[in-house]
Amino acid sequence: MSKTYIEHITVAGDRWDLLAWDYYGDACGYARIVLSNPHVARTPELPAGIRLAVPVIEQPLYAYGLPPWKRGAR
Repeated sequence: MSKTYIEHITVAGDRWDLLAWDYYGDACGYARIVLSNPHVARTPELPAGIRLAVPVIEQPLYAYGLPPWKRGAR
């Protein structure tokens, strides 16, 4: 089974937890993003211009629409 990733280029103010919130709707889901990017230092705030791989995860569809990563968040 191969993983699918969304490419994200960081901007000033990006943080691991905020990225998890944007893509997964859950700030606590940042660990999967961190683990998918071993080349990036684990600092509280990310520098702008870093290329990240954000893993696509299966999430159920909600009554109000698609999960954030399928809505094209960011």
